[in-house]
Amino acid sequence: MISREPTIERLAIAKSLLLTPFGLDESHLARALAEIKTRKVDEADLYFQYTRSEGWSLEEGIVKTGSFSIDQGVGVRAVSGEKTAFAYSDDISEVSLLDAARTVRSISAVAQTGRARVATIKIASSRSLYNGLDPIASLDSSAKVGLLEKVEKLARAKDPRVAQVMAGLAAEYDVVLVARADGTLAADVRPMVRLSVTVIAEQKGRREVGSAGGGGRFGFAYFDDALIGQYVDEAVSAALTNLQARPAPAGEMTVVLGPGWPGILLHEAIGHGLEGDFNRKGSSAFSGRIGQRVAAKGVTVLDDGTIADRRGSLNVDDEGNASGRNVLIEDGILKGYIQDAMNARLMGVAPTGNGRRESYAHVPIPRMTNTYMLGGDKTSEEIVASIKRGLYATNFGGGQVDITSGKFVFSASLAYWVENGKILYPVKGATLVGSGPECLKRVSMIGNDMKLDSGVGTCGKEGQSVPVGVGQPTLRLDGLTVGGTA
Repeated sequence: MISREPTIERLAIAKSLLLTPFGLDESHLARALAEIKTRKVDEADLYFQYTRSEGWSLEEGIVKTGSFSIDQGVGVRAVSGEKTAFAYSDDISEVSLLDAARTVRSISAVAQTGRARVATIKIASSRSLYNGLDPIASLDSSAKVGLLEKVEKLARAKDPRVAQVMAGLAAEYDVVLVARADGTLAADVRPMVRLSVTVIAEQKGRREVGSAGGGGRFGFAYFDDALIGQYVDEAVSAALTNLQARPAPAGEMTVVLGPGWPGILLHEAIGHGLEGDFNRKGSSAFSGRIGQRVAAKGVTVLDDGTIADRRGSLNVDDEGNASGRNVLIEDGILKGYIQDAMNARLMGVAPTGNGRRESYAHVPIPRMTNTYMLGGDKTSEEIVASIKRGLYATNFGGGQVDITSGKFVFSASLAYWVENGKILYPVKGATLVGSGPECLKRVSMIGNDMKLDSGVGTCGKEGQSVPVGVGQPTLRLDGLTVGGTA
């Protein structure tokens, strides 16, 4: 068997699912784009998508729900200046394409001079970051149920205080095809799996929760016995630790954040403020500050969609541009923003491979992929030992951020009170309150243990959700406000 180059292979798969069954080929796409181009527009594209997804969940020792769905359709977009016209349909046909094209071209009242032409097709450059397998087919149904039952059995065997176990498996096989009026043709085949574990522990009438899990762009074989055991250990340990937690103190204090998932604070408080749309409109706390110091020395923040197999990674973004490794802050200096095509054009810079959309029924907007801070030269033990009186937060729950001011509120789901460099006891109810830009300036120690999260992040913006990754090393922040319950 002769294998094809991955970019060509992905394009062939996309055509076989999204064009051929509906009697379409590149000539039909060119005709639809030419219809849009009869008016003077800056950009136009077609976004085809086929998504097959499956989910299983276990509760009270029983697999209670199983779901399977297939969705497919096409989104048609025209952009004139900063205005966007968009139409979508779950009917993939030449008639629907042409109807949508005639609808969106009305965004411009100016007719093109001469005959409207679409450039000669050119296959977009892309990356090969993950295998284009169908993860749903990588494990049969009975084995999926068995995996969830194994999670439940392992968790209950850990400790008699485990009162309830909930586990979930999810998989998605996503195929996209992008055709642009500049002739670009791009495709991606995106697998995704996730395993989640939630444990409720009970002691003397008190109940506490612990959770763990992970996933990425691969098949179910990733979840071997060792990894399943690790997730169960983490979830049970968190629940049991929280059973011993005391009310968190409040006030201004030193806060140390653990590595990995606590990078969600970086994502929310900093990352969103570096997205191009907010900065073009001047509504971000970081607007107009490129080249200025926005963080302490040693702080380097990247958005990187090129890490193999990661949940937030992309071979191409949803506008057909190759994903990138973008340095946003370098040694405390703001270097650039996260861009889609429209905002990049309006700001006079190049797209960064961050044009993302939830589905064919949504327009692309600038979104993060995997956002993380690089490591420093301190050990985590050194950093914790440096705390005179303060909080050591190793896991986070929900949070909110105001993009304009950069102010945030985050709740710690697992945290400890530290005095004179010694971890004394776990605390509950701690919330971190502050400003993203100010928070970065308060970083005083950076660990050498940078790690990415386990593959659980989903980011919401303007009603759209997309998978993302976060990460950071252990960090010490001085003078952060903690809202507690003590």
